[in-house]
Amino acid sequence: MKQKLKKLGIQLNKKIPIDEFLEKTLYEPNSGYYNNRMPFGNRGDFVTSPTISNLFSEIIGIWIISTWEKLEKPKIFNLIELGPGDGSLIKILFETFRKFPEFNKAVKIFLYEKSNLLRSIQKNKLKNKNIKWIESFSQIKKGPVIFIGNEFFDAIPIKQFSQKNRKISEKCYMVSNQGLKETYKKASPKDISWIRSFKALKKQNFIEYPKLGFIELDKIVKKISRHSGGILLIDYGYLIPFNENTLQAVMKNKKVKMNNLLNFIGKADITYLVNFKLLKEYFKKKNLKVENIVTQKFFLEKMGILKRAEILERNMDDQQKNNMFLILKRLLHKDLMGELFKVIFAFKSKKSNFLGFN
Repeated sequence: MKQKLKKLGIQLNKKIPIDEFLEKTLYEPNSGYYNNRMPFGNRGDFVTSPTISNLFSEIIGIWIISTWEKLEKPKIFNLIELGPGDGSLIKILFETFRKFPEFNKAVKIFLYEKSNLLRSIQKNKLKNKNIKWIESFSQIKKGPVIFIGNEFFDAIPIKQFSQKNRKISEKCYMVSNQGLKETYKKASPKDISWIRSFKALKKQNFIEYPKLGFIELDKIVKKISRHSGGILLIDYGYLIPFNENTLQAVMKNKKVKMNNLLNFIGKADITYLVNFKLLKEYFKKKNLKVENIVTQKFFLEKMGILKRAEILERNMDDQQKNNMFLILKRLLHKDLMGELFKVIFAFKSKKSNFLGFN
């Protein structure tokens, strides 16, 4: 264990803020979780909507094309997937776009991936596709931009704070020979100032603040503000604050107890629930418009997933129809992904009322 912690750059008996701890355990280039194992699918640690069914990806593709049409069919249209995972979504998007020649000629596809391992998996899956992998958005020179991120934001480490009698303390981990201990330190004046600037974080005793996530979004918002377009985020999250720790670790499609986390470092994915009310406030502060925040069920049904499934079922046998039923249940049921996942679209455009939100 000491050797593994050393590889991750984690020192014994030293306080380390939660986001720094997660950044090291998840993204350290050699030993971090996302750089040493394949996390997706039934044989991995968790499944995502694109790995459950191509149907999800087709619907996202139709939404992207409808957005291009809403923006009056620009001749150059930049699409950037944030954290493309195993490449399942973009693979189906690529196939969907080929059925719409005018759009396919206009679209330029970019993938923004931090993990070297996942980038190599994506490149293997997407051979001979006209796609560019980027590490910054500087390569996008002209044309509207649409960013899409499915379970992207919840994978960016967060900070956690405790607030008592108006005093804010930052939560840290400390690793000792006895194990992993939760502790606190005085929060920095800058972090306190940022936290107090958001109405969505007021009157909370326990605060989750996506500082690194907002730094990532700052770069995205800058590009949207310059070129027009928007960002579509789909993630596991909430609108009414929990006022509690939402960190969760998953391994082999089962939750892992956080108090046993040291045993699973580099082997388990660690995410949190996204505060969509806070996200909306952030985008508004950046002068972007925001469509109604909706559930995944609402969005997919508005985009015609049930009609599409009905068409596909015409050529299916009973077993295939049963599989389709299970897929739709997984994506749409309120106790599964249907209502637990939320969808937000922030944008800069003279147009509004984009499909899927009203």
